[in-house]
Amino acid sequence: MIVLEDLLYTEEHMWVKPDENSEKAVVGISDYGQERIGMVSSVDLPSPGDEFVETDIFATVENSMGEVTELLCPISGRVLTTNEMLLDAPEAINEDPYDDGWMVVMDIAQPEELDDLMTPEDYEKYVEELKIKDEELLEEEDEDILEVEE
Repeated sequence: MIVLEDLLYTEEHMWVKPDENSEKAVVGISDYGQERIGMVSSVDLPSPGDEFVETDIFATVENSMGEVTELLCPISGRVLTTNEMLLDAPEAINEDPYDDGWMVVMDIAQPEELDDLMTPEDYEKYVEELKIKDEELLEEEDEDILEVEE
C-alpha cells in the first residue's frame, strides 16, 4: 500500500492535495481504496461547476464485477476540472491512483475542513486497524464454516 506524504486522507479512502494557499485541491482515491474497490471498469465524474458539501456523493466507480461504489466528497467546494481521461481509461485509478488516476480539482470552500482529514501517518494507522479487523472477521467466518461442517 502506497501512502504519499504530501496528501491528506479520509476514512472513505479519498486523498486530497491542497495547494499552498488552501484555495484549490486535487482529489482522488487512495491506493488502499482502489485495492478495495477492485479493477475499475467505469467512472462517473461530476461536471465542472458542480458544487458539493463535504460527504456528498460526488462520483461513482464501477468495478469489473459490476459493483458500484459511491464516492463521498472529502471537502466542500466547486469542481473546477475533472480528469476526463478516466472516462476512456478508468484503469488509471488502479494503475496510478496518485498521478494519472486523480479525479477532480476543486475550489476549497471551507479550508478549515482540511483540519478534519487524516495525515499520512494517521491514515496508515487507520488502514492497519482495518486490515486487522478484516483478518479477524475472516477468521470468525472460517470458524463458523468449520462448525457448520461438523
